[in-house]
Amino acid sequence: MAKDTGEQLGVVAALVRSAFLVDAVYAEAAREHKITPQQGQLLCVLMAQPYGMGELSAMLRLAKSSLTELVDRSARRGLVRREPDPRDGRAIRVALTEQGAELAETFYTAACRRIDELPSVLGPAERDTLAELLGRLVRQNNAPAVFLEPDETSH
Repeated sequence: MAKDTGEQLGVVAALVRSAFLVDAVYAEAAREHKITPQQGQLLCVLMAQPYGMGELSAMLRLAKSSLTELVDRSARRGLVRREPDPRDGRAIRVALTEQGAELAETFYTAACRRIDELPSVLGPAERDTLAELLGRLVRQNNAPAVFLEPDETSH
């Protein structure tokens, strides 16, 4: 394991290490809720609305075969269901079941709480600056909306 010398990190190392940090915290929350991190992502995405398989594949950046396996595993657990797409009779959408919606909410709340603790060493102004800079980075790179702000999850 690489030693942390306490020196200031460059942008690449800081972004990569922060991504690993967030992934680890997200995975811990998933384990506590007895789901995989990928199932957690799927549930969080579906909190907003049902999506077609193509949309989910693009948002989650998964190959269609991997997404099909993820949806199958989640459906077997009673978390999601496939339903006809009202806009295209040949297509299906994936939606949360009642059980899936409940689990999505509790998982999402736990993940938000844990992730919100990560920058606890920052003051309010620094947190605002961090949010503004990361927000610009996310928007500039068209990152998919796989995780919404807490006030954006109400349907």
